[in-house]
Amino acid sequence: MKTKFFLALCFGCASLSAAQPDYSQQIQIDADQLVSVEENILTYRSNVLITQGSLQMKADQLEIDASAGKGKEVYTATGSPVSYSQQLDNGQPVTATAAQMRYEPSSRTLTLSGDAELTQSGSVVKASVIRYNVEKKQLSAESNDSKRVTTIFTPEEKNNP
Repeated sequence: MKTKFFLALCFGCASLSAAQPDYSQQIQIDADQLVSVEENILTYRSNVLITQGSLQMKADQLEIDASAGKGKEVYTATGSPVSYSQQLDNGQPVTATAAQMRYEPSSRTLTLSGDAELTQSGSVVKASVIRYNVEKKQLSAESNDSKRVTTIFTPEEKNNP
């Protein structure tokens, strides 16, 4: 049975937009190898680093599928695990790990699958699949039969005078 859990990022998400939103900046890819250049598909391997503004992903392999046309590329990163980080405009980081991450810049959607975990402002969401829209600041998490969605909220610390 699948369980879905939707959050409007109520666990402390601030806007991801800074002076120029990350998703409007260029995407840069660095890797040890570019191993495959098929028609409309690129494959990078070993120490892959994807950056777009403050957004950063690290993976073992990255496949870019551009078959849908310019501006509709799909980036699929795999690793053990793939890591993601991004700076919020309040200075707080968002970090995530998963076996696979799929980034679709045209819809501003990051999909984490396989032991997915996203941490923000000290709070954590763990699930089989997490979908995160970086523009709308929306998150959904989904479990499979053997794993439930887990969310851990960290309370704010109050300074006592």
